[in-house]
Amino acid sequence: MVEFLAQDWLGTPMWFWAAFLTIVIVLTAFDLGFLHKEDRELGIRESLKLSVFYIGVAMLFGLWVWFERGPEAGMQYYTGFFIEKALSIDNVFVISLIFTYFAIPAKYQYRALLWGIMAVIVLRGLMIAGGAALLAEAYWVLYLFAAFLIVTGIKMFFAGDEPMDVGNNPFVKWISRHMRVTPELHAQKFFVKVEDEKTGRMVRAATPLFLALVVINLADLVFAVDSVPAIFAITTDTFIVYTSNIFAILGLRALYFALAAMVHRFHYLKYALAAVLVFIGSKIFVADFLMDGAKFPAWISLGVTAALIAAGVLYSLWKTRGEEEADWPAVKE
Repeated sequence: MVEFLAQDWLGTPMWFWAAFLTIVIVLTAFDLGFLHKEDRELGIRESLKLSVFYIGVAMLFGLWVWFERGPEAGMQYYTGFFIEKALSIDNVFVISLIFTYFAIPAKYQYRALLWGIMAVIVLRGLMIAGGAALLAEAYWVLYLFAAFLIVTGIKMFFAGDEPMDVGNNPFVKWISRHMRVTPELHAQKFFVKVEDEKTGRMVRAATPLFLALVVINLADLVFAVDSVPAIFAITTDTFIVYTSNIFAILGLRALYFALAAMVHRFHYLKYALAAVLVFIGSKIFVADFLMDGAKFPAWISLGVTAALIAAGVLYSLWKTRGEEEADWPAVKE
C-alpha cells in the first residue's frame, strides 16, 4: 500500500490524490448526510457561513500544496481557484434563471445543486483529463487555448446582458418530447411512477427537478469551456488544474443562496473577468515568444488575477450601492 501511494499518477504521487479525494468525499457526505437530511430553504446567513467554511478549506488545501509542492505550485493553485470562483458568479445567475423557469422552490434547490456538483466533479475530471492528454501530445494546443481565452475575454467585454432563454433551449425541448415529464414537482424526487393515460400502467416519469438538474449540468459544461482552458493557461499540472477547479465548485452550492439574492450587485465583475481571461491568454504568448520560453512568474499571475477580481467586486459593490435595496430579501437566521 505504501509503495502504491508513493507512485506517481499524472505527475503527482497517489497519496496527494487520495488526500484530495478523501476531503471531497468527507465534505460531500457531511453536507448531504448531516447538514441537510431534510429539504429546507437555506437562509442567506447560513449560506454565507457555509461559504466561509468551504473557502477556508480550499485556502488551507492551497497552503498544503504550497508547502508540499513549493511556492510556485501554491500560487498556481490559488490563481486557478480565484479565477474559477469569480467565474462561478455568472454561473449562479444562470442557475437562478433555471430554477425560476422550472418553478423549483428554494427548499429543493440545495439538494439539486448538491447532486449537480457531484456530476460536475466527474464531468470536469473528464474534460481536464482530455485537455491534459491533448497538451501531452501537442503543446501547440496551449496556443489554441490562449487564443480562445483572449477572444472570449474580448467578446465578454462587449457582450450585452441578455438573459438565458431556458424555454427555448434545444435540449429542454428534446427531452420534453422524448421523455415523460410530470407537470408538477414531487418533493425532492427526480423520478416517480405515474399512470400511463393510454395503457393504465404505472410508468416511470421524470420530474421538473430532474430537468432543472440536467440543464444546470449542461450550463456548467458551457462555463467549463472558459474555465478549464484558463487554468491550463496557468499551469499544465493536472493535479493543480483539477483540485483548484473542484474546490472552487464545491463551495458554489453553499454560496448560491447568498449570491442569488444579490447577484445584481456584481454587474461590473464581468469586465474584470474579461480582463483576467485576456491577461491569462496573453501571458502564454508573452512567455513563449517575448521571454524566450521562460516561465511567466507565478506571483505576477496570482497578483494581477487577484487585483483584477478584487477591483471588479469592489467597483461593482460601489457602483450598485443603494440599487434595488428595498427588494432585497431579509437576512434569515
